[in-house]
Amino acid sequence: MIVISNERITARVSEQIKQTLIAAADLTGATLNQFLVQAALEKAELIIEKDKLIHLSKNDAQVFFDALENPPEPNAKLLKAVNHYRAHIK
Repeated sequence: MIVISNERITARVSEQIKQTLIAAADLTGATLNQFLVQAALEKAELIIEKDKLIHLSKNDAQVFFDALENPPEPNAKLLKAVNHYRAHIK
């Protein structure tokens, strides 16, 4: 069974903003509502994707890849955490 729900979102804008949005919607062949939803969705997806990215400088990237290729020996704190995990979690 497929359930489709349409939720309403409203926004108050000036007449000038409304006319600009209508003009843009007309140019794309979409209704104002379609245009607003698509534009908002595209912006939301960009923001979410940007949040997921890790930005590294060239030096940071080199340090990261060096650590992957040549991992350091586990220190006392890590060994203690592993032992705690094995004793209490598993």
